[in-house]
Amino acid sequence: MDFMKWLSSFGDLLYEVMSWLIFYPITLWRTVTRPLDAMRYSDAELHDPADEQFTDTLNPPLFLVLSLLLTQAIDKALGGGTNPIVAQKTGLAAFITDDTTLLALRLVVFSLFPLLMAARFLRAKRIALTRERLRGPFYAQCYACAPFALFLGIGISLGHTRIPGAHIVSPVLSVGALLAYLSAETLWFAHHLAQSRFRGLLNAMRAFIEAALAALAMAMLFLTP
Repeated sequence: MDFMKWLSSFGDLLYEVMSWLIFYPITLWRTVTRPLDAMRYSDAELHDPADEQFTDTLNPPLFLVLSLLLTQAIDKALGGGTNPIVAQKTGLAAFITDDTTLLALRLVVFSLFPLLMAARFLRAKRIALTRERLRGPFYAQCYACAPFALFLGIGISLGHTRIPGAHIVSPVLSVGALLAYLSAETLWFAHHLAQSRFRGLLNAMRAFIEAALAALAMAMLFLTP
């Protein structure tokens, strides 16, 4: 009986994982082509019962995790070599010993962007920060951040290869990912705060700089012996 339960659970897990092969590209396409619609969709889905949420896409945090996993896999495929943090072996870097722990660190670093974007949104609306109030904008922000993390990571990885033309594609892809991300954030802040796009840009830039500085500080903790 226990074996049958285990087999059933394994079947559910297998289906869930294999379904990512279909729903990841769908989610990526929606977030790249219509980021604001994807973020509004996230807000709407959180009002549904838990078992009915995100039935036709990946949920935002999972989408971010898989995007970072894909980035790491592409980096390996392009011959990125050993990450400097993994190679450090001293200080806090001693805890980052393999691809799994490196992925966990990348997830924490890139999660700073949706977290601080969501926090900036609530502060701008003068809404007190609570775990429940932060959840909605954080989920929406994960949809915006995942393509940014994916294409920025690919761009950086291409910069380390000797593939013909990679040195041209690398900065174009990286800068394009950054500009697309900030553009989506500008429009999102402007719409949800009922303000001009210039004010929306200021809010987006403020949150982005805060997140970038926090991410840089965290990276330095692991890179410094």
